[in-house]
Amino acid sequence: MHPFVYNANPGRVIFGPGSHSLIASEIQAMNAGKALVLATPSQSEAAHRLSDQLGELSAGVFDQAVMHVPIETAKAGIEAADKMNAGCTIAVGGGSTIGLAKAIALETGKPILAVPTTYAGSEMTPIWGLTEEGVKTTGRDPKVLPRTVIYDPELLVTLPDFITGPSGMNAIAHCVEALYAENANPIISMMAEEGIRAIGRSLENAVKQQEDIAARSDTLYGAWLAGASLGAVGMALHHKLCHTLGGSFNLPHAEVHTIIIPYVTAYNTLAAPDAIGRVAKALGVEKSEDAAGALFDLNTAIGAKMTLSELGMTEADLDKAADIATRNPYYNPRPITRESIRRLLDDAFHGRRPNVDQ
Repeated sequence: MHPFVYNANPGRVIFGPGSHSLIASEIQAMNAGKALVLATPSQSEAAHRLSDQLGELSAGVFDQAVMHVPIETAKAGIEAADKMNAGCTIAVGGGSTIGLAKAIALETGKPILAVPTTYAGSEMTPIWGLTEEGVKTTGRDPKVLPRTVIYDPELLVTLPDFITGPSGMNAIAHCVEALYAENANPIISMMAEEGIRAIGRSLENAVKQQEDIAARSDTLYGAWLAGASLGAVGMALHHKLCHTLGGSFNLPHAEVHTIIIPYVTAYNTLAAPDAIGRVAKALGVEKSEDAAGALFDLNTAIGAKMTLSELGMTEADLDKAADIATRNPYYNPRPITRESIRRLLDDAFHGRRPNVDQ
């Protein structure tokens, strides 16, 4: 057993069908005053409906959350929370909405009640991200960790297949990265492996049988473990590439994670054989060298987009992306070179089946 340090993140989790009915009582229990309901423009109607249901517990609605949390949106959200005298926020939605709640908490300390409606996992991490002038910056601060998280699979039965699939793969990517993190430890590794197993066995059904509550529950359970895993350990190459592609090229967050994770898994297989071996085991394949292919095949099974070109990236962007991703690299078990990352991005751009790089 290698020496390790394990830090448990605080937080309250409520899991199960129908648990969204507890939002009002959980806001009262937080004892932080009225709540500002946050949403994206597309979820504005649902946010106003929740605000109406909360009555005097609601301070109002701010429905301008967008992906990658532009600094301008964060400032507008902070101003809205102050103007409406909100003491806390409710983030009902995916990573964009929860990311905005974190930006508000980072600046003001206002606690968060998170009710995820995707499988992003951000609700379980103390990680925040802000994008300014095309560059996404991330950091960690316990202030942004939601005070309470309500996981209700009933809220995800209307999640379209084209969102469900990439969102689930985003969660798997968190688990994969946690297994070979610089500060990985056996507790988090158990959680990460179980997260991959839970999502791997359920995601295709969640995509193809939209109202399958059992599949939705398993995928949501895996996403919880994924977020908790990512929140407890550091990030590596996969997240650096995704932050680069999302923040600097405005590519959709979950779809980028979906496309990139098989290639980073292949890239790190020989440098982290035990970690990638656990990925393989969780996905039901025998050898660590097969893990990247299993992830690629799962992407195919759920009908995900398989190439960066499908997301709107151009071949001319690849050099810039490689430069940004290798300028200030995150820790990674295999050394990072500009040439190797440029080659990885080219494979992801064209959607070639990943090969373990010797």
